Amino acid sequence: MNSSAAVQLQHIIKRFPGVLALDDVSLTVRQGSCHGLVGENGAGKSTLGKVLAGIHIPDGGEIIVNGRKVRLRNPRDALECGIAVVHQELAFCENLNVAENVCLGRTPSRGPFVSWQRLREQARQEIAAIGATLDVERRLGALSIGEQQILQIASATGRGARVVILDEPTSSLSQAESESLFRTVTRLREQGVTFVYISHRLDDVFRLCDTVTVLRDGRRVRTRPTRELDQASLVQMMIGRPYKTYFPSHLNARRDKELLRVEALSSPGKFRNISFFLHAGEVLGFAGLVGSGRTEVVEALFGLDPTARGRVWIEGEETSLFQESQAAIVGGLGLVPEDRKRHGLVLSLSAKANISLPKLRLLSTVSWIDRRAEEALVREYFDLLQIRAAGLNSIAAGLSGGNQQKLVLARWLAANCRILIVDEPTRGIDVGAKAEIHAFIDELARQGTGIILVSSDLPEVINMSTRVVVMRKGELVGELPRQNVTQERLMRLMAGVEAN
Repeated sequence: MNSSAAVQLQHIIKRFPGVLALDDVSLTVRQGSCHGLVGENGAGKSTLGKVLAGIHIPDGGEIIVNGRKVRLRNPRDALECGIAVVHQELAFCENLNVAENVCLGRTPSRGPFVSWQRLREQARQEIAAIGATLDVERRLGALSIGEQQILQIASATGRGARVVILDEPTSSLSQAESESLFRTVTRLREQGVTFVYISHRLDDVFRLCDTVTVLRDGRRVRTRPTRELDQASLVQMMIGRPYKTYFPSHLNARRDKELLRVEALSSPGKFRNISFFLHAGEVLGFAGLVGSGRTEVVEALFGLDPTARGRVWIEGEETSLFQESQAAIVGGLGLVPEDRKRHGLVLSLSAKANISLPKLRLLSTVSWIDRRAEEALVREYFDLLQIRAAGLNSIAAGLSGGNQQKLVLARWLAANCRILIVDEPTRGIDVGAKAEIHAFIDELARQGTGIILVSSDLPEVINMSTRVVVMRKGELVGELPRQNVTQERLMRLMAGVEAN
């Protein structure tokens, strides 16, 4: 046994129905280190993290914590061994305040009554211990996602955790919130806390992690010091082949037909006087900082904002602004939403049911669905997008993030929409699935679909778009043709900074 190891996983095996999720995985995490876990969606990263956190019980192998063999049957067992997890989907009570959430399950009391003064003081001390400052009487729902992440870390270390698993911690954070998280991780490492960092964001991994382990198809490929790697070699280990940035082919296509024109689109308190146009076969990028109004604009176009007003033309014919999503679908629009789990999928339904939803009327006779026709339709797009699942009837909630995103794309491919809005299409998915999704978007554009691409990933916007429009504080503040787009110019427009 390694005396300097905080945690050792030896020959871990984990099976789910029809899937071998972890196949003989061994891993050593040194005390005080930040150990990265990377791999494509479905590689086993989050499953391994959940085994270490006591959420999943392994079917084989051993877990050794501080030189002692342990059996982690639940998160309480893991916490007793000093291990806690900060989930990608935050696990707190939004109706309670900060202090109540930090001390949840260990509320100080005086006899049968809660000691509110001690509760607040305990919360302040635990938050201050990680170098953060938060008003302990604020309701949790009023905090930003970044502040809630910090709060989860404070709660974990306050409960005695010396090994903290961070699962995709920056996937929903702004740059400023990410920087705050990075400072917290660095500060706690100086205090001897060990981190296991699961992420698709390789920039984060190279910045924070001293060691990185690559998983592929449930197996450990390699563990290396981060300083010995670059992004290209790390990505090649993750996907098992050389990786090249996808270059879109739709850029060479002719664009004669105007599919969409929007004039003076406004919504009280959200955005005002937004005007733009979209040609067939074009990818129009929308860039802007968090809160700039990008998502609100495309949701209004899709009929999700009853207070929005403006003029809209589709294929040269003026139409009323859609007041509900069903009308938008009939009008030829599709929306891949920013939050695929909350707004893009019915997680409790099968992959098949999610894909066929917009086409059910066409697949039905009277009130009966033609199951054979439904299966043929779904199979076509299942194969086209290479969705990795045990079968068409696999429940959507059990698929990886990349495959869930492919389900949402498959739905709109099956619906044959003329205008497709994609909002953060590659957030929280791995580089392999990201390249595949870029290829699908490009192929749709090449075939004449008009694409509106909303993304916080500036290289994605620059690489995929024909033109880029920029929003700031609810207004459209600029438009750049592809040949004039650079990250610096976009950032200046987004932040309202004048060029020198």
